[in-house]
Amino acid sequence: MKQKALNALIYVISLLPYWFLYLISDGLYYILYYMIGYRKGIVFQNLENAFPEKTEAERLVIAKKFYRFFPDLLVESIKLKTISAKEVKRKMTLENEEELTRHLAAGKNVIGVTSHYANWELGIHRLSLITDFPTLIVYKPLNNKDIDTVYNTMRGRFGAEMVPMKQILRHIVKLKGQPNVSMLVADQTPLYSDSDYFINWLNQETLVYTGAERLSRISKAPVVFCYIGRKAKRGQYFCKFVTLVEDPSEFAEHEITDLHNRFAEQIIRENPEYWLWSHNRWKRKRRK
Repeated sequence: MKQKALNALIYVISLLPYWFLYLISDGLYYILYYMIGYRKGIVFQNLENAFPEKTEAERLVIAKKFYRFFPDLLVESIKLKTISAKEVKRKMTLENEEELTRHLAAGKNVIGVTSHYANWELGIHRLSLITDFPTLIVYKPLNNKDIDTVYNTMRGRFGAEMVPMKQILRHIVKLKGQPNVSMLVADQTPLYSDSDYFINWLNQETLVYTGAERLSRISKAPVVFCYIGRKAKRGQYFCKFVTLVEDPSEFAEHEITDLHNRFAEQIIRENPEYWLWSHNRWKRKRRK
């Protein structure tokens, strides 16, 4: 019943035109930032730790820009419930899809990597519309099963298959001999049982997933970063594919993991307001 109610609510809201959704977003900005201070402690601490070289005033500007963008992300994500394929393509332009499709045309699997940056949710729909080859979206299941089911159904509207991270290897093996894309959002916080590899990322010691590297080595697949950025016009995005690794056998252990994390870090530093600063990314500390 909870799933049906949530699904119905999202459906009704998604039918609203963008101009009205952005009015809602404008209101949410003031509520989240000025009235309830949504996760302000985490956001400001993350920014202080990541950018100690910036003044408090400079970090405040970034924080306000983040809180201004975050409600847009929320309402745009709801819109994905009923958005058409044509509108998806209009909202997110591809700068060089051949950098992805050339690997598939050569009969290779592709390990895709992205981050919680700009509108990664819209990116799932856009990726699904590029190719007829299987598109696997690797995700970390939520504790709330109702929300998990509703959003995963929405994410799979154009053919993407949502795969829990602990099951992705099984799916890749099942698709052996058939080119496919496995996309990972690699800046999530691992459990200690999932990773023991720390790097310095955004000026902090950070526990990171090594799954993209392991999958690349097992399937001998190239690693392609899906760089999703926001354009100047509200609600408009671009996606640029960058092949970071052609042949994983040429890289030393952890080198691929370092590479895609450094690439993500560079993007975030250039326009930090579009990264998910409200995420408690650094709650895992190195065990003594």
